[in-house]
Amino acid sequence: MQPEIFQPHPDLAIVVKNYWTLESPKTLTPLKNIIIPDGCMKLIFHYGDSYKHYDECGQSITLPKCFLIGQLTRPYVVEPMGETGTFFVCFHPDGFFPFSNVLIKDMENKAISLEYLFGEEGVILAQKIVNATSATQRIALIEEFLFKQMSKPEMIDQIVTSMIDTILLTDGHLSVAELSIRSEINRRQLTKKFSTRIGLSPKQLSKIIRIQATLKVLLHHKIDHLTSLACDKHFYDQAHFIKDFKTFTGLTPKEFYGDQLKMSLIFENNDSI
Repeated sequence: MQPEIFQPHPDLAIVVKNYWTLESPKTLTPLKNIIIPDGCMKLIFHYGDSYKHYDECGQSITLPKCFLIGQLTRPYVVEPMGETGTFFVCFHPDGFFPFSNVLIKDMENKAISLEYLFGEEGVILAQKIVNATSATQRIALIEEFLFKQMSKPEMIDQIVTSMIDTILLTDGHLSVAELSIRSEINRRQLTKKFSTRIGLSPKQLSKIIRIQATLKVLLHHKIDHLTSLACDKHFYDQAHFIKDFKTFTGLTPKEFYGDQLKMSLIFENNDSI
């Protein structure tokens, strides 16, 4: 399951990180896939078969063919119902805010239909993208739609964008107090800005980015001691490392590095960190 990645139009790059397609027959797709939080909201269009989602109690629901996945604060388990053919629009952490009439925080860990978000225009967009025959066509359709919807580019908050860049560049190692000093606004104001525009607090986003940086190491390098990895990634101690890791992946580091390492993590290959 190797995605094909495409860059957005330069005028949309401030809000859209990238587009990507994922195609795979069911026989080559793991029975269940763990989607790990990465701080980015995504529009998802299934032009192949639908997917199921398993909640925390193990109950399954069939996901819509097209939807927005809100900010994730826990692992999101999905299962293909057939052949995978999916087009993703990956937004920067604060990138979906200019397009939404719904509170970002209210969409946390939820799949939101395009009809709910955009009305009849969302339904028409979904039909066009599902029926398109190439990634090029799908990108043209979504970019035309986003340009029309993004009527107020000034809704981008430069302080939030700058602090997101700082969190990414430091792999989430700075404290909220340090971010507050760098942004030159108090912690309460900074947290409110993040919650409104990202749906996560600065502390939550920093933890997610720190775990994502850790996952990259686990997936691409041989690790002799998980304790040293926890130290390298600036976790307070190994207990905190294990707790945060399990919160976002549903697995302990040893479980992930062992039997689960071979699982296809849907967002692992799209450089979403």
